[in-house]
Amino acid sequence: MDFRISYALLATVWLLVSCDQAKLSDARGQYLRGEYHAASETYRKLYRNTPREERTQRGIIAFEMGENYRRLNQSARAVTAYSNAIRYGYPDTAMYFHYARMLHREGNYEAAGEAYRRFLTFRPDDPLARNGLRGVELAAKWNENPTRYTVERMELLNSNRGEFSPMLSPEGDRLYFTSSREEALGEEKSPVTGMKYNDLFCSIKNVHGEWQRPEQIEPGVNTGYDEGTPSFFPDGEWMYYTFGYADPNRSTTVNIYLSGWVNGRWSEGRPLEIVKDDSVSVFAHPAISPSGGWLYFVSDMPGGYGGKDIWRAAIRNKDEILFVENLGPEINTAGDELFPYLRNDTTLYFSSDGRPGMGGLDLFVAVASAELNRGVGETGKKGNRETERKGEKETGEPGEKENGRKNEKEKSRTEEIGNGADKVKDWWRVANLQSPLNSPSDDFGVTFAPGEEKGFFGSNRNDARGYDHIYSFTCPEVIVWIEGFTVDPEDEFIPGAIVTAVGSDGSQFRLVTGKRGEYRFKAKRGVDYLLMAAAQGFLNQKQALSTSPVEKDSLYYVDFEMIPYNIPIVLENIFYDFDSASLRPESKEELDALVALLNEHPSVAIALGAHTDRKGPDEYNLGLSLRRAQSVVNYLVAHGVDGQRLSAHGFGKTQPVKATKRIAEQFAFLKEGDVLTAEFIETLMPDQQEIADQINRRTSFEVVDNEFGLH
Repeated sequence: MDFRISYALLATVWLLVSCDQAKLSDARGQYLRGEYHAASETYRKLYRNTPREERTQRGIIAFEMGENYRRLNQSARAVTAYSNAIRYGYPDTAMYFHYARMLHREGNYEAAGEAYRRFLTFRPDDPLARNGLRGVELAAKWNENPTRYTVERMELLNSNRGEFSPMLSPEGDRLYFTSSREEALGEEKSPVTGMKYNDLFCSIKNVHGEWQRPEQIEPGVNTGYDEGTPSFFPDGEWMYYTFGYADPNRSTTVNIYLSGWVNGRWSEGRPLEIVKDDSVSVFAHPAISPSGGWLYFVSDMPGGYGGKDIWRAAIRNKDEILFVENLGPEINTAGDELFPYLRNDTTLYFSSDGRPGMGGLDLFVAVASAELNRGVGETGKKGNRETERKGEKETGEPGEKENGRKNEKEKSRTEEIGNGADKVKDWWRVANLQSPLNSPSDDFGVTFAPGEEKGFFGSNRNDARGYDHIYSFTCPEVIVWIEGFTVDPEDEFIPGAIVTAVGSDGSQFRLVTGKRGEYRFKAKRGVDYLLMAAAQGFLNQKQALSTSPVEKDSLYYVDFEMIPYNIPIVLENIFYDFDSASLRPESKEELDALVALLNEHPSVAIALGAHTDRKGPDEYNLGLSLRRAQSVVNYLVAHGVDGQRLSAHGFGKTQPVKATKRIAEQFAFLKEGDVLTAEFIETLMPDQQEIADQINRRTSFEVVDNEFGLH
């Protein structure tokens, strides 16, 4: 999109200017030559010396000041200048777009939204403005719900000038970056930034894993001009970087250079010719793929989608270009796409100001189809367990930046290069990295430590001068725990039980429960686990659990209530009609659970026993209890259990309950060891007697053979 004022409009406006034409022409000359730092001083003096009554003149100067500050990435000053231009009625609709973008970069999302909407009344289909408006809407949400990443400014690496484009060596023990600090070679300063030209610096990690104070790398790579944005071949022996040659007599040229590691130092760089006979396009920000088969880079050559695009070249022998192709509209926009970084052969990080974002350049990640690179290059009971637990189940999203970042170049696109932009069409999925990695300012040039979710990136956040600095980032590990207890039916802990777990990701764990029957292991999110508990004298028991894929610290409980051999287990919710052996419907859930247990253990035979309370004749109670036990057997058989594994026994009132620890904890009028005989019950209060009778009225089962059918 071309926001330049038409020649007719410029002629009309300039005729109205009555201020010192020589000084205004000086400022414009500095601006057109890219001498933004010097131009800012000239424009400031002009504006200050122009009377308020001369509104047209002040409007012109304010607008041009805004354009100049925009090139310098000084968004706060640009906002003030554009605001003054609007106040004085400067007649340019494109100004509202730039004003909106500067407000966006300042994090003033409400005002930016208003400015975008005003510009869209003039150009309703403008893609950059529409994406900008969508970005201010999303940014507010992202600030309210930041991702898990934490960000910290790296004071050891930074200076009072600018640093950007950090890049870790393949081993992760060296961090290279670009800086315009005073130690940079040469005395000449960039007319764009007013600072020294950039050089490459390096910080080395010591044996304790601590980064050391950075030092300038060898002369030969560094010169009196711009060097930066390095990328390393997988073997670490070759470095691609951006070189910008500044010549006051002609346009700045930006190219990719190649240097080799020779005798412990980087050799003098040599240019890499990516497109033959193209000496006018920008070639910058090299990023070699981990396989070494592709060189990604930034260029404004013909055949792109607007601004600067990310391209890639199929490469052989480190410097032989086979063909070049544009990454297509899934990556590139009408804005600028810059600073590519390949974490692996299908995961690309880059920065863009043409997509919905938080302001300025935002960091994005793009995941590609594997086709892209084909053919080129190389739950449980309460009780004692509950007292052991704390917490809940789960405890816890211009100067455009090339080498030197301030250089800008505009060029129309009229032809395709190499195999064309459609070669890589429809294969990328792109996502904004959101807050806190992104901010209203420029965020760009990311690098990851090998095999880790941490690294470094550049940003000019919190710097009113627009200077860039190095920031570190890390994503705290998502912790997922699975823990539980092994207990018997009386909720007593079972120490020494073996708990095994097998995950759908292939992981396996074998744990032994402690003195309190406890176990615990670190799991992974989004994995299905099958857990089994085994203990001598008890039936094996298994359970399944699926952990959530959500990035959230989580704690899952899986308890095992183990079934012992030769000890009666009371079925808690078995009900019969009054004075009858007919099972009531509410018994179904407990009986179905028993069916499941028997199906899980086909070699187990059990005896079903029923008991009555103290009331009624002995003979009658024996018959009633036997019929009730047989009703349970009949239910199990009807649901597929082999009748030969089952036997029914009626005990009437001959086996009163002996109060266990668990029963005593549940009923305060009982103590452990009390036997609920008729004589004992008659000593209790009437309401207590009814409870005791209910305890005696029970149906139980007992494992009598765990090798049924195996003899």
